[in-house]
Amino acid sequence: MQPILQIEHLSIRFTQYAKGLHRRELPVIKDLSLTIEPGQVVAVVGASGSGKSLLAHGILHILPRNSHMEGRILYDGSDLTPKRAAKLRGHEIVLVPQGVTYLDPLMKVGAQVRGDDASPAAKQRAREALARYGLAPETEQLYPFELSGGMARRVLIATAVTQSPRLIIADEPTPGLDAKAAGRILGHFRELAQGGAGVLLITHDLELALTIADQVAVFYAGQTIEVASADDFADPAALRHPFTRALWRAMPEHGFQPIQGAQPYPGTMAAGCPFAGQCARSTPQCREAGEVPLHSWQGGMVRCLNPQTEE
Repeated sequence: MQPILQIEHLSIRFTQYAKGLHRRELPVIKDLSLTIEPGQVVAVVGASGSGKSLLAHGILHILPRNSHMEGRILYDGSDLTPKRAAKLRGHEIVLVPQGVTYLDPLMKVGAQVRGDDASPAAKQRAREALARYGLAPETEQLYPFELSGGMARRVLIATAVTQSPRLIIADEPTPGLDAKAAGRILGHFRELAQGGAGVLLITHDLELALTIADQVAVFYAGQTIEVASADDFADPAALRHPFTRALWRAMPEHGFQPIQGAQPYPGTMAAGCPFAGQCARSTPQCREAGEVPLHSWQGGMVRCLNPQTEE
């Protein structure tokens, strides 16, 4: 079966100017590879500043002008060029954005959910989409400023999925929602995947991701450091990277055990593994090595010189 989305060795950097005309290149995503099959939910999990949202914008080719993207992105087996992405955006490929400011403040909700189609069938689909997320029919006549934060987020999701897309990119889709509403939204993403779509769920919440994900890609400092089956998170001994294990231990049900230190900022990383400064198992080789490759290890992928599957 042809993957819906293939990302091969994606890197994104920004050109910045400081102290007059001094120019520097700021790498934010490095050597990222990811695949989403039809019917699959892949969660990208990482802390703020790890590059997760930039991944979504890179796939859609909506990065700022001072950005530079390298690598290859394929959709249905063909290159997803800027021209092709512009044609598919909002139809076959949809983004559920992180910020509710993506709603047009001058347009009523109903018109935004329908898009350019004002037919009776489109109006009915819009009503059904709003109702699916617990929004009453009168919501159609409201402007975004009349919505609560939770309502606005549900409108964004309804707008994205009303066209029955093949690839849904959901960037932190549930902040501000109660557990019941969040569960309903995630359940709908799961239903879309069961219907043959691919879902890329971008979140900082590992516990949330594991409720629907088939596979989890863990981000750290702009790099994919592990790709694992969601089933692997049932037992930390099955996890390969020390940071992934630290995420598991930091979950409330596992004792909420934080790790010391912080993720390095883009442009400040020294040679070697970016997690070496926080890793209790790091060696001089970890700090001095060049780029650490992502490689297969015992049923998953890991970017580590000393991966383990036993405590």
